[in-house]
Amino acid sequence: MNKADLIDAMAAEAGISKAAAKKALDAFTDKVTETLAGGGRVSLVGFGTFSTSERSAREGRNPQTGQTIQIPAKTVAKFKAGSELNAKL
Repeated sequence: MNKADLIDAMAAEAGISKAAAKKALDAFTDKVTETLAGGGRVSLVGFGTFSTSERSAREGRNPQTGQTIQIPAKTVAKFKAGSELNAKL
């Protein structure tokens, strides 16, 4: 499912227009992104938790040349599924 499919499904399920569903989805993703960028976390009970994690710097290899390269430290987003979501999978 891509973004357009999700918007269509949200509009049909909620009985709203596609424009309203797109606006709601965009607001949700913007707020999650904003919260994670600020170092926070977003918990949706039964669904899961969005948070960030720090990856330390490490050495890697270029697969084409075999040359050792330095991979810098960075912050990454992660998602942990909630118990209700896991039970449905």
